[in-house]
Amino acid sequence: MYYDPIKDRLGTFVSRWPVLQRLFYGMLNLLFLRAWYVRRAIRRLLGSMAPDRTLRVLDAGTGFGQYAYFMARAFPRAEIHAVDVKQDYLANARRFLDQVPAGQRITLSCDDLTDLKAPGPFDFILSVDVMEHIEDDRAVFRHFARVLRPGGYVLINTPSDKGGSDVQADGDTSFIEEHVRDGYNMQELEDKLREAGLMPVKSIYTYGPYGSVAWRMLIKRPILMLGQTWAFLILLPLYYLFALPAGILLNAMDVRHHNHEGTGLLVIAQKPVVAQP
Repeated sequence: MYYDPIKDRLGTFVSRWPVLQRLFYGMLNLLFLRAWYVRRAIRRLLGSMAPDRTLRVLDAGTGFGQYAYFMARAFPRAEIHAVDVKQDYLANARRFLDQVPAGQRITLSCDDLTDLKAPGPFDFILSVDVMEHIEDDRAVFRHFARVLRPGGYVLINTPSDKGGSDVQADGDTSFIEEHVRDGYNMQELEDKLREAGLMPVKSIYTYGPYGSVAWRMLIKRPILMLGQTWAFLILLPLYYLFALPAGILLNAMDVRHHNHEGTGLLVIAQKPVVAQP
């Protein structure tokens, strides 16, 4: 099914009121297991960087802007440049960010990651659930390496080839039809980053057995119901009243569990520091 139209309507609606937007961000961070992993990795990476200077961050494919907002709030010395190819996403994010103090340290621009115009250097590049939408991923990684400061990090979060996008073993097509690839093989993604000049330093599977069940319960089932009729929106709070406690428990178990395989993939790579002669 096409997932973006449902997501886009929700995003446009909540962006009209800051209170609803904050609530929306909070729900995204709670329901989507990827946010648990990504926010934890961001805290560790940005928290370890030099405390005596401003950190420049590129949010590559900002979408609703929730990670840009999180980084601006959590790290007062960070300046975030958030880009996306969708003007409506950027307009919705700007409407909210103009009304909150943290938004003053976030710039937004329309930019194509395969032909990135954002000026570097950046200390950190974040790309969450973006690369599965881009055919020419090698071009994106080359641009990331070009604008990243030596010693800086890039974090890629994306579906894996172990059932990402909810592809089933019998070869069923992706649940999310906007994806150009169902998921990455871990070695493939690491090799493409190395080819661009970025050295992988950590790669983990996310959405293991616990997280995959939680995703179907908290995300897939409600999206399928909303895809059939928006009248289900009225019943959604009642649905989550019963599903949310179990889903949160499963997400927490997934984060604490070492997943040998999973339908999600998180890879952190670093741009090498060139030794001075």
